[in-house]
Amino acid sequence: MAKRKEIDNNRGGELKPEESSSEESSSDDDTNMLDVEFEWFDPQPEHDFHGLKTLLRQLFDVDAQSFDLSALADLILAQPLLGSTVKVDGNETDPYAFLTVLNLHEHKDTPVIEKMITYIRAQAKRTGALSELDDLVENAANARIGLVLTERLVNIPSEVVPPMYKMLLEEISWAIEEKEPYDFTHYLILSKTYREIASALDEEDTPKSKKQKKASKKGASEVFYFHPEDEVLQRHALCSGSYEYLVEGAKSDSKRTFQELGIKPEGHMILIVANKFEAAVKGLQEYFSQS
Repeated sequence: MAKRKEIDNNRGGELKPEESSSEESSSDDDTNMLDVEFEWFDPQPEHDFHGLKTLLRQLFDVDAQSFDLSALADLILAQPLLGSTVKVDGNETDPYAFLTVLNLHEHKDTPVIEKMITYIRAQAKRTGALSELDDLVENAANARIGLVLTERLVNIPSEVVPPMYKMLLEEISWAIEEKEPYDFTHYLILSKTYREIASALDEEDTPKSKKQKKASKKGASEVFYFHPEDEVLQRHALCSGSYEYLVEGAKSDSKRTFQELGIKPEGHMILIVANKFEAAVKGLQEYFSQS
């Protein structure tokens, strides 16, 4: 039977944004906002497979084609008491967000995780800031890494994230008490970032503006976050870094909307030592409670 989760220690609840619509206002300048109630559930094989695949495809961007996303979704759903999904229309609908953790060592012989480990090591080798990660994965006997996968649809607020991390900590604690293999030494969070780059549109006819020239130089170093929680999490990280996708993706102009600059999406990894993970989760709760 599906289990609706709770935000508080009694494990139940909902996040209901402040109502922003007004029946009394008839002004054309007023914007009516939808009042949405979010609910948290355990992952459910009978309902969540296709929704999880969609979110995983979004998480890995153009590199998604490198993985068997069906197998990865099945692996996530095979541990229904660990991790969360977020929905708005009840249990039987597709998830709008999810968070889970997979034991890389426990599943190292599973083809999709074997491919994932190869991918992680390849990206770590290419990214100097992630060199410690490559060493850990190579010497797996000395490290038990929990791979944290999380993604949400673009219009879902960041406030759904801290409850998922809080519940994950509780579930891992319970699993360890039951002698299940979730006693990690490190947590590796896969995410994504982007950089602003000069647009190539009308490049032949129009000289680069000062803003574009500045972006060409600045964009090479400044990283922007699709997920604002990543900025909080990496304050507690052993190492973190962004990397270019292995598969050549769409040009920046295809992701450009009503702005002078294009964007270049990249992958991002955050490695946190287990004894600092709880502090990182508390940092998330404090950050979003103030925003």
